[in-house]
Amino acid sequence: MLLNTTDPFAIGLEIAYAISVLFSLMIISQNRSPSKTLAYLLLFFALPIAGIAIYYLFGENYRKKKLYKRKFVKDQATFERYAKRLAVMSEELIQEHIEELQGNKRLVRLILNDTNLPLSVNNKVSLLLNGEEKFEALFNEIANAKHHIHMEYYIIENGLIANRLSDLLLKKAKEGVEIRIIYDDFGTDLKNKYLRKLRTNGIAILPFYKILFPIVSNRHNYRDHRKMVIIDGTIGFTGGINLSDRYSNKVPSAEQKMYWRDTHLKIEGEVVKQLQYLFFINWNFCSDKEIPITQDYFPDFPALPNGGQMVQLIESGPDSERASIMMSYFAAITHSREYVYITTPYFIPNESLIIALKTAALGKVDVRLLVPGVSDSRFVNAAAQSYYTELLEAGVKIYLYQKGFVHAKTMICDNKLSMVGSANMDIRSFDLNFELNAAIYDRELHEQLKVSFFRDLEDSKEIHLEEWEQRGRLTKLGESTCRLLSSIL
Repeated sequence: MLLNTTDPFAIGLEIAYAISVLFSLMIISQNRSPSKTLAYLLLFFALPIAGIAIYYLFGENYRKKKLYKRKFVKDQATFERYAKRLAVMSEELIQEHIEELQGNKRLVRLILNDTNLPLSVNNKVSLLLNGEEKFEALFNEIANAKHHIHMEYYIIENGLIANRLSDLLLKKAKEGVEIRIIYDDFGTDLKNKYLRKLRTNGIAILPFYKILFPIVSNRHNYRDHRKMVIIDGTIGFTGGINLSDRYSNKVPSAEQKMYWRDTHLKIEGEVVKQLQYLFFINWNFCSDKEIPITQDYFPDFPALPNGGQMVQLIESGPDSERASIMMSYFAAITHSREYVYITTPYFIPNESLIIALKTAALGKVDVRLLVPGVSDSRFVNAAAQSYYTELLEAGVKIYLYQKGFVHAKTMICDNKLSMVGSANMDIRSFDLNFELNAAIYDRELHEQLKVSFFRDLEDSKEIHLEEWEQRGRLTKLGESTCRLLSSIL
C-alpha cells in the first residue's frame, strides 16, 4: 500500500522497499547458505537501494551458473571415455600405493569421485618460490617448446614480464609452434596494441567471460582465477603466480612497492594430461573452434626411474556440483593427526572450515595459519581478523607476515600431503571462481614446503590472544561488520 504523501523521497523509499521484498523472496527461494541469505536480507532492508545495486554488481548470477554448467556437461561428454579410463587407472594406483598414501586414501577417492580427476604417479614436481624462480623456469621451457604452448591466467599485466613473454611467443610462433592463451577479462590489463601484435602473428588469445559493460556488470564473479601453462603436453606449471612484474622481486617496476612472497609448481609427467584436459574445456567454451583431441596434445610420458611422484589435481568453479576445493581442504584438515600448516593471502572461511580448524587444534593437532600482515584489501583483512579470536581460543597459532605481501596458497599436513594452487581460503574461491589446486602425496616436496613455511614464519609476527583482545571496540565492530557482509562480496 502506497504512503498517502506526495513527497518524492518517501514514495521512492517505499518503492525501493517493495522491490527489496521481491528480491528477498527470490533469495529465500534459491536455498542459499543461511549466512548468505541473512546477509542479503539485512542488506536489502537496511539499505534498500544500495543493497539491490550491490546484489546486481556482486551477487551470484544463477543464469550464468547454468550456462557454465551446460558448457561443462557438453565437454564432459567429449571427454567421457578418457575420464572413465583414468578413473579405473586411479583406483588401481590407490591399491598399488596404499602404504605410501597412508592416511590420504579417503582424500584421493573424494577428489576422484567429486571431480573425476584421478591420481597420477609418473610425475616429477619442482617447487618454485616467488616470481623470479617461476618466470625463469617458465621462459626456459617456452623457449624449448616444439609443438604447442597453452596458457591460462587470471592476470597478465603490461610490463617487463609481459614484454619478455611476447618476444618469446612471437619467436616460437615463427617456428611453427601452436600457441593458445586464455586470459580473464577482469583481471588482465593488456593494451590493444599488445593483443593485436600477438594475433596478427598467428597466436590465438581469447578472454574468458568477456566483459562488455564493466561499470554495470557483476564482473567480480565467475573469474578464471587459474594460473596454468601446458607445453608440448608433457610439461606444466600451476600455482599462485600470475604474469606481472609485481610477482618478481627482481623486476624494477613502479608497481612493485613491497616484497612479494608466492609459490608455484613445475610438473613433468602424466598429470600434465589433466592440465591439458582442463585447458581444453575452457578453450572450447571461449572459442568457436575446438581443439582436436590427438596424440600430439596427449602424448605418452616415459616412465621415471624411481616411479615418480603422486599428484592429483583439484578443480572447482561455478560449473561444479559442489565446492570441491573447499571439501578437499576440509578433508585434509580433519584427517590430519600431527600438524596442519596453511598459508593464504585471503582468509574468509565458511563455517565448516572454522569448525575443522578448531576441532583439529582442540585435538592437539599443531594448526598454524600464515596470513598477510599488510593486505591489498582492507575489507578482506578486516573480515579475516574477525575470525582470529575464536581460532586463537581453540589453540590455532596465527602469524602475520611482515616482510611484504604473502600471496602463496599452500597447505601441508602430516609429513606427506601438500596442496599448492590458485585457490584462496575464502568463500569467493570456493563458490564463484574457477580455481585449480594440486595435491602432491610425496615426502620430498612436502619437506621442501615445510622448510619454506618455517622460513616464512621467521619473517612473521605471531599474535597472541591476550594481546589480540586489546583491540578497540570500534576496530572489533568494523571487523564484525565486514565479516557479516563477507559471504556476499
